Amino acid sequence: MEVVIADQSHSKYAEIICETIAESAAVRGTGIARRTPEYITKKMVNGNAVIALDGDKFAGFCYIELWGHGKFVANSGLIVHPAYRGAGLAKKIKHKVFKHSRTKFPDAKVFSITTGLAVMKMNTDLGYKPVPFSELTDDPTFWDGCQTCKNYDVLTRTNRKMCLCTGMLYDPKNQDKSEPRKITEKVFNRLKHIKETMFLKKDKK
Repeated sequence: MEVVIADQSHSKYAEIICETIAESAAVRGTGIARRTPEYITKKMVNGNAVIALDGDKFAGFCYIELWGHGKFVANSGLIVHPAYRGAGLAKKIKHKVFKHSRTKFPDAKVFSITTGLAVMKMNTDLGYKPVPFSELTDDPTFWDGCQTCKNYDVLTRTNRKMCLCTGMLYDPKNQDKSEPRKITEKVFNRLKHIKETMFLKKDKK
């Protein structure tokens, strides 16, 4: 298995990457912004993507997006092909794209919004901390990408202040050497339950 910085030679995988992202989003019902093969290819050409290959077979992918005129970076579209899930590949890709982001954009804050425990754990290991949405980018284009999520109305009802996702941020200027607090499944499920109670029951009224 090889995890490398993608370039133009990997553009032949753009179609299957888009299909895999779309299929995963449909299964989970989450708001991964839909991307075209042309968009993915541009990320590869610009050196803003990481791809995992098993020989010549596509195994996983993630790309970098810049927001707020380069003040913020997001590692987006993290996906592992179904045939390669459950073997720790997502973590390898996440670490590779995070390191690449820090090297290429050293002054940018790296952020993430997620509803998944696995992603939250990976983010915590890398030094991300849970933060309110107000500390993330205010670029409307980023938040417009949430429109495909079934919970988008929650985001709009709270004026983009809260949702079922958790905001996480790595600030290179505010890092300490203390061990990050581990996010346990018990804490995650409690947080998820609280958010669902606050927001989803309102939809039934």
